[in-house]
Amino acid sequence: MANSIRTCLWFRDGRGREAAEYYCSLIPGSRIETAFHGDAGHGAFSVIDFSLGGVPYQILDAGPMFTLTEAVSISVATDDQAETDRLWAALTANGGEESHCGWLKDRYGVSWQVYPKRLTELTTSADKDVSTKAMAAMMKQMKIDIAVIEAAVRD
Repeated sequence: MANSIRTCLWFRDGRGREAAEYYCSLIPGSRIETAFHGDAGHGAFSVIDFSLGGVPYQILDAGPMFTLTEAVSISVATDDQAETDRLWAALTANGGEESHCGWLKDRYGVSWQVYPKRLTELTTSADKDVSTKAMAAMMKQMKIDIAVIEAAVRD
């Protein structure tokens, strides 16, 4: 394993490899690193090590003992609205679910936060009026629309 620290996502449905390949197809600079399938005496399992944009992850596909929750999410700060829109559409397709403030759940049950980097600049602005207006506008959205947030900041 190239990295000694990875976020591990527990999958329960035998689709871990499929999910890792799908995620790698969406994020530039991503790849499957290793995959292992075995049986520990309690049932078959798979371990897939992969990286998304250079960030290490692992999927342990090992049955129904645990479920994915919104308590863990993959956060993606995009360069622009077009990239936000592309990822949002791909991740909510085929059974994914939109949520509030740039959050969504993909078809595999993994939660994501997808937002333009500009959102962070606005919500963490030293100008409290800007940060307050940006945060208020963001709280009304599902998918982040940075043009709407920028307009709210100007008003």
